This record gives sequence, structure tokens and C-alpha cells, in this order.
Amino acid sequence: MLRRKKDGLVSSEDETDWAALLLRVRDHQDRAAFAVLFRHFAPRVKAFLMKSGAGASLAEECAQDVMAVLWQKAHLFDPARASVATWVYTIARNRRINALRRARRAEPEELDWGPAPEPDQAEALETRQETERLGRALAALPTPQRTLIERAFYGELSHSEIAAETGLPLGTIKSRIRLALDKLRHRMGEGPKRT
Repeated sequence: MLRRKKDGLVSSEDETDWAALLLRVRDHQDRAAFAVLFRHFAPRVKAFLMKSGAGASLAEECAQDVMAVLWQKAHLFDPARASVATWVYTIARNRRINALRRARRAEPEELDWGPAPEPDQAEALETRQETERLGRALAALPTPQRTLIERAFYGELSHSEIAAETGLPLGTIKSRIRLALDKLRHRMGEGPKRT
């Protein structure tokens, strides 16, 4: 038998009858019943979400969302199928899963629409000439320096990996690469030779 108490409906065992409160929300949009449900479930839902790995702000946001669903979709509650707590925590779990999916979803890349613009002929020619100059500058390097540059940049090896591969000391690797890069910068800085 239910009787009224200061904080809502209670059973004779002095336990709140959550189903009766939710049915009052469902059938009569009873704000007082909803307030009792909110005071009880909102902090527990937030704690549940935080224990399952959600940050405080996400847990708070989801808890508010769960309580809004409780008010808006009370008509879907069926006490014969589940307890109020089961229903509330199921909504909370689903909201958290949705929030995680949204957080993991990468922002779409900006897509260029339409055909790609034709490359500028002058830029294409300049790029080709620069590539040829780089090839000549690399060929002019002493073989030990050229080999290290090729392994570092084309082979994408770290200095330590090159040292392990060649047996040369790491300091030697670094100094040869630095010297080779200085020579390349100098040769590339000369620009194309004009006649």
C-alpha cells in the first residue's frame, strides 16, 4: 500500500516506489514525482557514467540527457518489462555509447569540389628543374655522404638505425649527414646556371 510522504510515494517498507512515481510522470506529467526521480537518479547516473570511464563533464551532460528522456519518454516505460532503475541505467548506457561514438568520429576532411585545377606550367617547370638540380647535387656528394643521405631521407631510417646498419659511430653518422646537407644547401642555393 502506498502512502504520501514528504519526498514522494513510499511503500509500507519505507522504500520509494519508483515505478509509481514514473507512472505518475507518464500518466499525469507530475512534476513533483519527476523531481523525486531526478533527485534520486541524476547523481547516481552521473556516478555510474564516471565509473564506466566518462569524464565529469560528459557524465553530467549524459545524466541531464537521461533525465530529460525520462520525462519526455515516460510513456515508453512498462513496469512489467523492467524496473525503473534498469530502464534508467539502460538509457544512460546507451547515451554514453552514443557520446563515445560521436567523440571517436573524425571530422570529415574538407573536400575539394570539381575538377582539380590544371597545374601552372611555370610551377611545373620550376619543380622539374629543382628536382634535376637536387639530383645533380646529390650525385656530386662524396659516396659515403650520399649513401647516408639516401638512407636517412629515401630509406626513412633514423640516425641510430643507420649506425646499427653500417656499424659506424652515431656521431660520425650525424656529422656526415650534417656536412652533406650543408653541401646540398650550398649547391641548391646557387640556382640554375644562366648562360
